[in-house]
Amino acid sequence: MAAPAAARRVWRFWGPRDGPSTLRAFSTIIPRVSQVDNSSDFLGNVPHRRHPGVLHLRSVRLPAELVKAAQLLVEQSTMHGLKDQVVALTNYLWSRKRPLEASELQRRGQQLEQQLREKVQPHTADASSPLTDAEKEKLQRRVLNRLRKTTYHWEALRYTDELSLVYMAARLDGGFAAVSRAFHEIQKRVPAFAPRTLLDFGSGTGSVSWAAHGAWGQTLREYLCVDSSAPMLTLAERLLQGGSESPQTPLFPGVYFRQFLPVSPKVKFDVVVSAFSLNELPSLAERRETIQTLWRKTDGFLVLVENGTKEGHQMLMEAREIVLGGGDKVLHDPREAHVFAPCPHHLPCPRLNPERPLPCNYLQAYHPLPFHWNPALKEELFSFLILRRGPGEGEEPWPRITQAVLGCARHVHCHLCCADGSLQHAVITARRHGRDLYRCARLSHWGDRLPVTMPPGEAVPGE
Repeated sequence: MAAPAAARRVWRFWGPRDGPSTLRAFSTIIPRVSQVDNSSDFLGNVPHRRHPGVLHLRSVRLPAELVKAAQLLVEQSTMHGLKDQVVALTNYLWSRKRPLEASELQRRGQQLEQQLREKVQPHTADASSPLTDAEKEKLQRRVLNRLRKTTYHWEALRYTDELSLVYMAARLDGGFAAVSRAFHEIQKRVPAFAPRTLLDFGSGTGSVSWAAHGAWGQTLREYLCVDSSAPMLTLAERLLQGGSESPQTPLFPGVYFRQFLPVSPKVKFDVVVSAFSLNELPSLAERRETIQTLWRKTDGFLVLVENGTKEGHQMLMEAREIVLGGGDKVLHDPREAHVFAPCPHHLPCPRLNPERPLPCNYLQAYHPLPFHWNPALKEELFSFLILRRGPGEGEEPWPRITQAVLGCARHVHCHLCCADGSLQHAVITARRHGRDLYRCARLSHWGDRLPVTMPPGEAVPGE
């Protein structure tokens, strides 16, 4: 017996050479769905493990020259206890949060004062009488003391020569891996894209330029690294020169280091990147202004990468809203923005549920710097957002796999973020959906896209 229309979802399955006529049934934990067989040759000569939605990288290796340069810098240093400092800084950066806005701090203070006042007044002779000056002063001290204990105290990081070296040892490899994965998404889906210029805001160790050189080194002619820390820029330049203390020929040309962004709005870049930098801005107003500035300078892609935490994800969704909302007072480029990755839609993020917010994050395996405290293989948990200039026509709204794929006996569990802005838990079997979709789903990984689309007007059942 077929399931009612409201309890089933019909999907189109797209192969590289398929058109809309190829249909595939696809369920969301609803067992009775109609089955539409597909031709077995829709992939052509491409195996299922390389279906058109595959985007993951198995593991990332740093360039050998970069590894040698980083090792040389550590060997030349007289710093003691580097391992302990690396662990401490790594934990601090991972738990780092956005600075609290003044309005939010005031709201919390008023709420806390009201709670404490309600506890104090019942013990007075007359609960309706106002507090004395001494009681008010005592109440204010208690409010301030409680706020200090419960409120995150944000501080700007001042990178000295020593702290820059610790940051390099802690984050060079993981940051490189995350950015490489984001660039791979563009490479795989837009193979004809050949950027000539790149802007890296908050460039730090320069890992973005190294990752970009690995992705588009044949066409890139200018890498502009912008960081407010002079010691960090010096370290990045030394890495580019192989770690030598004396000036050497850069390992690849066209890299420029600056402490400030270019002022002219006419100066644009094919790729603009901000990796692990938004959290270093002291307020929402500065983050908004910075995001708008970076978007003005974007001619092709704006790539944002942050920690795979709730804070990191929320900062990216904040940036997404700023760009898509079009709040820029001065319109320098009439081309509209669209979300290239990871979202298959422009709707509010379904993971920002006020009751139970979850970060949208992804894993990337990488080979870390060969220091004695590092294992042979590590994983970077990160969140990313890629925005593109233009309408985004011709791009498939395939759902994104947002968790690890669970392969069981004769069925596969996939958690998907879909083009209608919903999260779906799909159970795929060969019997109901055909061998092709089943094999593609089983061989997919967290972060891949599943090449299926729902026809317009189809009912969307809830979980």
